[in-house]
Amino acid sequence: MKNDFSIVGVIPARYASERLPHKLLRKICGKTLLQWTWENASSSHMLDRLIIACDHPDVEDVAKEFGAEVINTAVEHFSGTDRLAEAVNDIDTKIVINIQADEPLIHPLIIDNLAQEMLSNPDIVMATVKKKITDDNEINNPNVVKVVCDKSDFAIYFSRFSLPYFRKDTENIQNEKIYYKHLGIYAYNKEFLYVFKNLPKSYLEKAEKLEQLRALEAGYKIKVIETQFDSCGVDTEEDLQQVKRILLKKGNV
Repeated sequence: MKNDFSIVGVIPARYASERLPHKLLRKICGKTLLQWTWENASSSHMLDRLIIACDHPDVEDVAKEFGAEVINTAVEHFSGTDRLAEAVNDIDTKIVINIQADEPLIHPLIIDNLAQEMLSNPDIVMATVKKKITDDNEINNPNVVKVVCDKSDFAIYFSRFSLPYFRKDTENIQNEKIYYKHLGIYAYNKEFLYVFKNLPKSYLEKAEKLEQLRALEAGYKIKVIETQFDSCGVDTEEDLQQVKRILLKKGNV
């Protein structure tokens, strides 16, 4: 018999990683990167269930050691969305939240606010999060994805480029320059998750290497909520050391 969970959080945890091998099992201040992510997500008040969807026994063993619920998924998945879809296939739920495994500093209120947005607006099929950029170094960093939205906070476009582009003859708004970074967390209506998963890869998605552009190019809307909380995805050794410095500064030893 299936259980009825209204909001399920899933952390897709792929063992292989190109730029930083086995990064989810790397330790920061005594805990694996994956455990930091899971512990922060576990502090969410809106999730009825939190699952780690893994593809390797080493990840499964580590996750079970720190008390996580684990679902094994296929190794062959090309994206976290595919892994997410397999993990929740047999779960009765209204909303699925995809929490990136390599976001050890994810604030639980980001998850809560995203879930609340989905509950308050049942017509929304997909939602994500933005944060105002305060570090100028992030504006031209292609690893920091930017997002621009319409007046109703639906995404117009996501890009690795610094959007919007300010022409030199726009001095009158130079002091009003605002850029928003995209935080890689997504909420889906479960039915739409499978619609999205089965859409063919789009031209823009291939160009930018950003999966969410597939939905926009197909004509679907993505709601974007703003947060004051930053996060730090880990893709490189430098990222890992940055997270360590932040945790040490916070007193996590």
